[in-house]
Amino acid sequence: MSVLLFGVSHRSAPVSVLEQLSTAEPDQAKIVAQVLESPLVTEAMILSTCNRVEVYAVVDAFHAGLSAVGQVLSEHSGMSMTDLTKYAYVRYSEAAVEHLFSVASGLDSAVVGEQQVLGQVRRAYASAEANNTVGRVLHELAQRALSVGKRVHSETGIDAAGASVVSVALDIAAKQLGENALQGRTAVVIGAGSMGALSAAHLVRAGVERIHVVNRSLSRAQRLAHKIRESGAAADAVSLERMAATLTDADVAVCCTGAVSPVVSLADVHHALVGGNRDEATQPLVICDLGMPRDVDATVAGLPGVQVVDMERIQREPSAQVATSDTDAAHGIVAREVATYLAGQRMAEVTPTVTALRQRAADVVTAELLRLDHRLPGLDTAQREEVARTVHRVVDKLLHAPTVRVKQLASSPGGDSYAEALRELFELDPTAVDAVATAGELPVVSDGIDVGAETGPAG
Repeated sequence: MSVLLFGVSHRSAPVSVLEQLSTAEPDQAKIVAQVLESPLVTEAMILSTCNRVEVYAVVDAFHAGLSAVGQVLSEHSGMSMTDLTKYAYVRYSEAAVEHLFSVASGLDSAVVGEQQVLGQVRRAYASAEANNTVGRVLHELAQRALSVGKRVHSETGIDAAGASVVSVALDIAAKQLGENALQGRTAVVIGAGSMGALSAAHLVRAGVERIHVVNRSLSRAQRLAHKIRESGAAADAVSLERMAATLTDADVAVCCTGAVSPVVSLADVHHALVGGNRDEATQPLVICDLGMPRDVDATVAGLPGVQVVDMERIQREPSAQVATSDTDAAHGIVAREVATYLAGQRMAEVTPTVTALRQRAADVVTAELLRLDHRLPGLDTAQREEVARTVHRVVDKLLHAPTVRVKQLASSPGGDSYAEALRELFELDPTAVDAVATAGELPVVSDGIDVGAETGPAG
């Protein structure tokens, strides 16, 4: 069984396609459940962010597994398989491992090096684990990906600039606002989730004087507003119904609701512009739309005096990239970690064969000692024990070199052929090997990363 990745991201598709594939959290569990309905898929998890939708599945066969996953995403998005495959990318086995490690490290994000995607991978795995859709393979893969991402950020300068989708968007907004940038301004944050909290933190650090927090659930908006006040800025909570009035005195708005359709309409923004009596030239309203799908109606960008900063604009920003040396260092870590992980997986695959061989040898020794008891019933206990020890030592010495060597050889590419040769030479029963493998499928110990921790969405 191998890992199959079927995905669509900002690198392969326009925002309009990503919007069609975007999934609310309850729907993500349904997609995984549908994928697992295929008898060829044994494990699955979905990574859905503002810039990507990726399904990782453990499959028995490549083409059949690809068809099963693709069909589910096609039905979910309403796109035909032909249209979907125009924008999709597929990774299998080693390539799938390398891709997930790169994603967790921030190397495949719209803003290269941002850390939020590490939290998204963590939540994707935690959700799959809670729904019992991951087994040994994806458990170990996700845990190692989280470890690799953490290592890249701690050992390289890939995030030295503190880049994230939010920070890049607000940097663009500051340039649009001109003199004094965000200092002393009034902001509106629409959405009180993890992305909204991250946006608020950036706004406070930029010197924004007041923040209105708008959210469908007023209690969540109140909690975020309280945190903002603790950080030193004025803040209040506003229900979604009062959003248009709240935009009236705003200089910048950050939208990040996770809704499946726009929450900011043309009428909302037009009302804010008219009600605020603002000068279009000196008092523009900058709206950062970080939602996927869009939180802001596309027609809003056509209003005079309004600047919309969306995901496509952010992806074109030079500051979304990091220094080449830091990127190269991160890629180097990922490459080494991939090699180590794959070597470990290959060794793990040969272990059941080695175990089955030793069990076969033990069974043969036991049978021969019983036969000896029948032929030489006069042996006393001490003699019988000495013979048994001698036979065991001989067998152990004969098996030591080939079993150690086959593990070493298995760690190299194509190493599975050595295990196959061992099974053939010693006539090992395939069902016995499978039984050992199944008995050994226990979760590995976590590397210490809290899979339940929250990090704001981004990449």
